[in-house]
Amino acid sequence: MMGTGPFAVPTFRALYESHHAVAALVSAPVRFHRGSKVAPVSPICDVAHEHNTPIFAPEDVNAPEALVRLAEFKADLMVVCDYGQILSAKVLASARLGGVNLHGSLLPKYRGAAPINWAIYHGETETGVTVIHMTPKVDAGPCIAQARTDIGPEETAVELEKRLAEMGAWLVRRAIDSVEAGRLEALPQNPALASKAPRLKKSDGAVDWSRPAVAIKSQVRAFQPWPTTYTFWHSTSHPLVRVLLDRVSAVESSAEGVTPGTVLEVSSGRLVVAAGEGAVSLEVVQPAGKRILPIDQFLRGYRVQPGDRLGPE
Repeated sequence: MMGTGPFAVPTFRALYESHHAVAALVSAPVRFHRGSKVAPVSPICDVAHEHNTPIFAPEDVNAPEALVRLAEFKADLMVVCDYGQILSAKVLASARLGGVNLHGSLLPKYRGAAPINWAIYHGETETGVTVIHMTPKVDAGPCIAQARTDIGPEETAVELEKRLAEMGAWLVRRAIDSVEAGRLEALPQNPALASKAPRLKKSDGAVDWSRPAVAIKSQVRAFQPWPTTYTFWHSTSHPLVRVLLDRVSAVESSAEGVTPGTVLEVSSGRLVVAAGEGAVSLEVVQPAGKRILPIDQFLRGYRVQPGDRLGPE
């Protein structure tokens, strides 16, 4: 097993529930000190410790010394999920049957490090998981199994990731059994249909109020728990405040010709902001450095007025 993040944990547990033997866990070198000893630690490493499985955590899995260690495991197959490093052809060749990878999208859509987040951000109503036979090109190998699911209209990236991780664990087990039985059907991806899901940056969370209200709501759902969606409250009577948006809804607006980001309505439990199309009702927010607040509590502490502006710093 090659995995690091929480998305990989259900798949790793599923391997122990199968009739296959887990030779080792290869994980990123996340460390903490146990007295004078430095040891890998993460939820996936905890699973390995439960089963007395060796853990190998190289700084660079493609380095010559890492290749020597991988060869010592004499693995038939590498199962890769949420690992964090790109594998070279030599690494893939260190297992007799190469590697399979669980990816959190319906490939070839959303190739990259953050497929779940970008699918929600772009307003997709359906997604899924795909198992591919790995090649050195990222997320480009032939598909050997795929499962679909709807994205709930209120579902956040955190919630969707948990569901897809469980779906993927079942799918990986089925794919491995197909590999073992020699009845593998590998379908090449159509590169013309490929889209990218790059690693998230802090700046991705900034709200562009000229986008439609439904798109801003999707952004809030997509970027939890990180980088979170944020904006700045500008007021002539109060210093600039950075505000994180935890939950919002898209509402209709009859205001015309209003600059996006303008506060349209402030009342008990209601703060409505103009968007490029429609308006956004802020429901749960977090002022920078403070706790998360329902909007009525936020408005008691921060005197937002109609005509104030939300936007870039």
